Amino acid sequence: MSSKILCVDDDARILTALRRSLQGRFDLETCSGGQEALALVARQGPYAVVVADMRMPGMDGVQLLARLRQEAPDTVRIMLTGNADQQTAVDAVNQGHVFRFLTKPCPPEDLALALTAALREYRLTRAERELLEHTLSGSVKVLGDILALQDPTTFGQCQIVRERLRKFLRSFVAGPAWPLEIAVMLYRIGLITIPPAVLHKARNGETLSGPEQDLMDEVPELGARLLQNIPRLESVAEIVRYQSKHFDGTGHPRDQVAGEEIPLGARVLKVLADWVELESRGLPRALAVEELRIRAGWYDPRVREAALAAFDVPAFGPDLAQRPGRMIKANELQLGQMLLTNVETLDGMMIIAAGNVIYDTVLQKIRNFATLSGLKEPIRIAE
Repeated sequence: MSSKILCVDDDARILTALRRSLQGRFDLETCSGGQEALALVARQGPYAVVVADMRMPGMDGVQLLARLRQEAPDTVRIMLTGNADQQTAVDAVNQGHVFRFLTKPCPPEDLALALTAALREYRLTRAERELLEHTLSGSVKVLGDILALQDPTTFGQCQIVRERLRKFLRSFVAGPAWPLEIAVMLYRIGLITIPPAVLHKARNGETLSGPEQDLMDEVPELGARLLQNIPRLESVAEIVRYQSKHFDGTGHPRDQVAGEEIPLGARVLKVLADWVELESRGLPRALAVEELRIRAGWYDPRVREAALAAFDVPAFGPDLAQRPGRMIKANELQLGQMLLTNVETLDGMMIIAAGNVIYDTVLQKIRNFATLSGLKEPIRIAE
């Protein structure tokens, strides 16, 4: 584990004084500017601690520490400045997320104490990361193996969503990637609590009883409860909990959370998982994309369009609701047709909402209800 410290100051006299006062006590390197510091970090890093002067030509200390926060997030950042005004301190904390803010002239012993504390902080951060990457990854693997054994179909689908997520994250920043990557692998872990007979009916598009539907609706919550018992997976559990929540606030869980209050990871997962689900049912990609776009209120528009753009899907065209259509009987419906009106029973119960595309299980469901209770006809479909 690194214990190297980099001091950055454009004043050569100060760098000389630092080397003299700290020599033999720390593994110390120096440089005279922000760009040089970034180059050293890239070429010779990691550095445990970087101490930066505030006033430097070209790139000041706040800008340097802000860049380091992005490029070397584990490195502990210290600001050393002769301009101890309030705004400098605020900028250092808010932009550079500094560990210590020291003013010149700084007594050598005070600086040594700050560096010792910073090294301790770095070691704790690295130890925590190693715990996360090794111990936690082992726990996640066990859960993934359980899902793979219990439900290979769902596990395979999670793998597809994971591959799409990786491509999506190349062009979209969704915060720390690891909670979302774990959530994508385990977002259907709650299915292991569902009786096989109920799961079989749901997958085949068969009508579920009230209690059975309630069970399926609770899958995200059940998964979240399993995950939240594992230390460090609280944020993953929240993504899993809100995976089915619509951007407009409808859907599960039935609470007041809506819009950007929904965890960003959950909004990303909702788009990618639904997309893979549609295609897994045999829907061609073009029709699956149209389905994503016409589900009013379901998705964060920014996330949805970013996801489609990541896979070279053309930008959203004319409003699909304005498409020309024609009227047909229920028994004339065919796979791949898009509904422009709701499909309802004679007593007004909605079977399939307008905007959905007909695929095999939907078509079978419509035929079942047509036989059992009759449907309102004609039905309008897109040309």
